[in-house]
Formats: sequence, structure tokens, C-alpha cells
Amino acid sequence: MGSVIFLVIIGIIILMASIRVVTEYERGVIFRLGRLVGAKGPGLFFLIPIVDRMVKVSLRTINFDVQPQEVITKDNVPVKVNAVVYFRVIDPCKSVVEVEDHRFATLQIAQTTLRGVVGEAELDELLSQREKLNERLQTIVDEQTDPWGIKVSVVEVKEIEIPDTMKRAMARQAEVERERRAKIINAQGEYQAAEKLSQAAKVIGKYPQAIQLRYLQTLSDIATEQNS
Repeated sequence: MGSVIFLVIIGIIILMASIRVVTEYERGVIFRLGRLVGAKGPGLFFLIPIVDRMVKVSLRTINFDVQPQEVITKDNVPVKVNAVVYFRVIDPCKSVVEVEDHRFATLQIAQTTLRGVVGEAELDELLSQREKLNERLQTIVDEQTDPWGIKVSVVEVKEIEIPDTMKRAMARQAEVERERRAKIINAQGEYQAAEKLSQAAKVIGKYPQAIQLRYLQTLSDIATEQNS
């Protein structure tokens, strides 16, 4: 009797150990005697004890920060750049079989790609064409991680830190540009005023009596103002 109870208990333990539950946002990658069987889920299913092994993989979008990278731009300006990456697993089997740790590997690819792309660009391009830079980063990282069953949806540069001396030089350049534009506007105003005077002189030269009428009108206006 005791041996029967023992066997029943062992059977229950084995049965419980063979039950697996995979949630809606996960997949279970099954190996049988070391060979890949495939991905299962979501739901409940059974594994053969000792023979089967399962690795759970999340299908949800994952994000991580790329720590600041010190890079020399194409025009020899030292900058610090950081970024954020959003990706998800689209092939659970590849994410387990093709790479040991797909999260860490994706991070490493993102870091090296960020340094490479920034190093090939000039400072003005980094500051004025941020969207284009992000698109290029996303394309490269996505292509590099595709064999691992990874889909990179976004790579976005967060901050570009430049030396203080460069900041002061850029501020001075912006001030000079504002002064230049102000001078152009003033010159355009003076040119328009001179053109109007030239047109008026031509009219007066053609009709001399016009200046006399204008003079009389001015005297009349002055007299009216004094009387009032």
C-alpha cells in the first residue's frame, strides 16, 4: 500500500513538472534531447520530463538606453551622444538559437553603430538633421539584428553634448548672423525709401506746379493746426 502511495506521489510530481503555461505575450521554445522542436504558446501544454527543455521568450517591445558614447565627428569635434532603442522579438526560435543573449547583443550593436554613424557625420549635420540620423541608425541596427529574429522599430538620439568652447563659438556665430540679417533689412528699407524719393523727384520735374500746390497745401495745414 505504501509503495502505491509513493508511486502516486511521484506520478503527481512528474505530471506537475511537465505542465507549462505560456502567456499571451510569450512563446516557449522547446528542445527535445537537445534538438529544436519549435515555439509553442500561448496556453497550457505538457513537456516530457528530462527529455524536453523549454526557454521562454517575451514578444513585448523592449527599450533600453545606450549610454553616452564619446565620438569624434567628421569635422574633428569631440561630442558625447546617447540614444534609446526600441525592439521586439519576431522569431523566438532564432532569438534563442542564433545568439546567446539577444538583448545584450542588440545593445552592443546599437553602441557600435551609434559611434560609427556619428563619426561619419559633421557637427552641423548632427544638430540640424536629427531625424535623418535616427532613420539611418534604425536601418543599420535593424539589418544587423535581423538574423537573430529581432525587429528594431526605433533608434533615437536623445542628447548631443558638445564642448563649452564650441557652444560659445556657436552662440557668437548666431549673434553675427542676426546682426547680418538686421543690416540687410535696414538696407532694403533704405533702398525702398530712396526709390520712392526718386519717383517723387521725377514727378515733380515733369510737373513743376505740383511742388507749388504741395507747398500751399502744407501752409494751409499749418494754419489750420494753429487756429485749432
